[in-house]
Amino acid sequence: MLILQFLQQLFKALNSEGTPGQVGMGMAIGLCFGLTPLVSLHNLVVLAAAMLTTVSMPGVFLGWAIATPLGFALDPLFDRLGMALLTQDALAPFFTWVVNTPVVALSRLNNSIVLGSLVAWLLLLLPMFFVFRVLVARYRADVYAYVQKWKVVQALKGTRMWDLYQTLWPS
Repeated sequence: MLILQFLQQLFKALNSEGTPGQVGMGMAIGLCFGLTPLVSLHNLVVLAAAMLTTVSMPGVFLGWAIATPLGFALDPLFDRLGMALLTQDALAPFFTWVVNTPVVALSRLNNSIVLGSLVAWLLLLLPMFFVFRVLVARYRADVYAYVQKWKVVQALKGTRMWDLYQTLWPS
């Protein structure tokens, strides 16, 4: 059932009314939730930014779903990156301030995995936006248009079951 829900979210995001740029940025923002530990202050800030802008929320959820397994697999790399940053003498005053400031301390930037994964996501944000934007545009122009021409798809769209599905789960 979980796989069907993921596929439904995938197609909902890719075929949404948003532009490829909106879907691509939503997916790039969604990577933050999958790559970084979920219970962190920066995720609340990223979620607020996503909700206050015109990015595609289904795209955010799709990016999150894609990145979650990657986040777990890349945790050792994030740990090394975060530890390398935490042990830099030049950054020691910044991390002292982070730990001693009440609200900022909730960011957990003194945790090597949180810091490493956040820095990695920030470095990947713009490149992944451009990659996802191109992939969404290519999908819509090539794959989606091609699949819509299939007789089985046209037959399914003409059934009462399809109308019921559209009524219960509008896109």
